[in-house]
Amino acid sequence: MQFYSTIRAALKPTILASLCAVSLGTHAGIFDDDEARKAILDLRQQIASLNATINNNINTTQQRNAEELAQLRKSLFELQNQIDRQKSDISQLRGDNEVLARNLAEMQIRQKDLLQASEQKLQAAEQRSQAVEQKLTKLEPVKVILDAREFMADPTEKRDFDAAFALFRTGDFVKSQKALFDFIQRYPSSGYAPSALYWLGNAQYSNRDYKEAIINFRSMISKNPDHMRAPEAMLSVANCQLEMKDAKSAKKTLEDLMKAYPKSEAAFAGVERLRALK
Repeated sequence: MQFYSTIRAALKPTILASLCAVSLGTHAGIFDDDEARKAILDLRQQIASLNATINNNINTTQQRNAEELAQLRKSLFELQNQIDRQKSDISQLRGDNEVLARNLAEMQIRQKDLLQASEQKLQAAEQRSQAVEQKLTKLEPVKVILDAREFMADPTEKRDFDAAFALFRTGDFVKSQKALFDFIQRYPSSGYAPSALYWLGNAQYSNRDYKEAIINFRSMISKNPDHMRAPEAMLSVANCQLEMKDAKSAKKTLEDLMKAYPKSEAAFAGVERLRALK
């Protein structure tokens, strides 16, 4: 439309000039009829030529517009295809990202499970190691000092003697007698054996089992004559004999006590007992 307006604007002066010329000729009498017809014909030819030019320009413009429109449609179609491909690529990327995220989450879960399993196995191994170490520790001999004697004893051996002697100290002589007897049977070569025999004899004395008490006191003395409690054990034999109304045997035992252990406290106590028997 702008092109048509431009053409009309360009032709307008020419047409007006021609019309003016015809008008002037009519009114002024300058041109005759032939000249007027010629001018009209020329004007018509110019108009026809102008119309042909206009139509040609219109056709050219329409064709160019159609080509541009076709090219524009083609470009829009290609752009739409690119957009569709990009959408498809974006969708694919989103799908890939979702798959990767899911795989990552599953991997993290598996790693967490593996880590927990490893930690549990490590804890179990540490617990087993500690248990083994505790067992080994329990089995390792310990140093014991009892009645001025030093010796090595198994932890269970020490535990059993301590339990039996604890019963004696509480005054439960019946249970302590059984516990000390069982200990001697289980550990006949133990470093606790001399003391166990001595306290077993005392438990039996307290239970008025004098004969058995004498047997265990004498067993302790014969096996360990240099033991610090040997003099006391011999004095205890004499006491058992006195309880059994066997003064003669008691007197003999006290005399043997003073000969074997003259400087012991038990020997001094034996002297007083002998004086009482005379």
